[in-house]
Amino acid sequence: MSEERRGEARAGFRLDPEQRLAWLRLIRSENVGPVTFRALINRYGSASRALEELPELARKGGARGAVRIPTRQEAEREMAVAEGLGARFVAMGEPGYPAHLRALEGPPPLIAVRGGEGVFLRPMVAVVGARNASIAGRKMAGWIAREAGQAGYVVVSGLARGIDAAAHEAALDAGTIAVLAGGLDKLYPPENAGLHDRIIDTGGAVISEMPFGWDARARDFPRRNRIVSGLSLAVVLVEAAARSGSLHTARFALEQGREVLAVPGSPLDPRSEGANRLIRDGATLICHPNDVIEALAALVGREPPTMEAGEPERGAGGLEIEPGDNERLQVIEALGPTPVAIDEIVRATGVSAAALQLMLLELELAGRLERHRGGKVSLVM
Repeated sequence: MSEERRGEARAGFRLDPEQRLAWLRLIRSENVGPVTFRALINRYGSASRALEELPELARKGGARGAVRIPTRQEAEREMAVAEGLGARFVAMGEPGYPAHLRALEGPPPLIAVRGGEGVFLRPMVAVVGARNASIAGRKMAGWIAREAGQAGYVVVSGLARGIDAAAHEAALDAGTIAVLAGGLDKLYPPENAGLHDRIIDTGGAVISEMPFGWDARARDFPRRNRIVSGLSLAVVLVEAAARSGSLHTARFALEQGREVLAVPGSPLDPRSEGANRLIRDGATLICHPNDVIEALAALVGREPPTMEAGEPERGAGGLEIEPGDNERLQVIEALGPTPVAIDEIVRATGVSAAALQLMLLELELAGRLERHRGGKVSLVM
């Protein structure tokens, strides 16, 4: 086991500057997401070794061109931008990396953080909801956030308009965490810049897994939402339409084993349709901040539900495992545009789990594989 992996196994390990730079280059490389990052570290023992292997892995997966890997100078520039903004990169497993976030399936290997460290050591609750929130909805979100903060909880939200902003504002004195969908230097929406600064000035924090300079796109908000729920013991929903992005946060929470709490609203108000449906489907009904605090009290101190995939299985040869042409053909034929569980591929093809993991890495790095929630994969057609 390499020193980097031995370090990760120890509580409170810290990357040295060279390791941190290699981690940044690896997670910023083309077609490398959190799950792939972890598989590469598991297989090669360090980010620097994984970077050396990326071009050959992508070639074997059928890439038509060279895989894009940030240069050392590009990674150093991003580090310099972060330092200029007073931000820091925290790696999975380091002190300050939230324990509940690390327990996810595919946690962000690196998060960029501005603000205080103390908020990450306390229990958290997410308060989310409609951007076009009603006055009553904003009041309710603020009431819940304020009381939760006074009870010792850190309020997490997405710094969006409406419910998110009301929750952050009410929790400033106790500490709050905002999760961004873009880079830390690309605030959205821009009108919340003052609130963003107050969060940092009062000891809270703003975090993102996205590169500096990255403008948030529509598909980046669900990624942000999975972090909002992943940080938290529970998610409280206050006003959400039937197709609201806040419902994504609630769905992530359920998949992550978190509690979902919802404030009911008028059946005549479309902004309440999502929350009312959640209650109908089993979410805890919330009528008062005490309901939230009571629900949270039962969760504090519990170990976060572990969803992270284990280390890929290795044969006796470890890194020497090399799938044959027939095995590669079998796997390609078994895959299609419909997501399928990895265990199903193993059963259908008879390929070993270790060989399959390597082939999936190759296909993903070549841009031919898409990963889905629940450990499923599909072929990009």
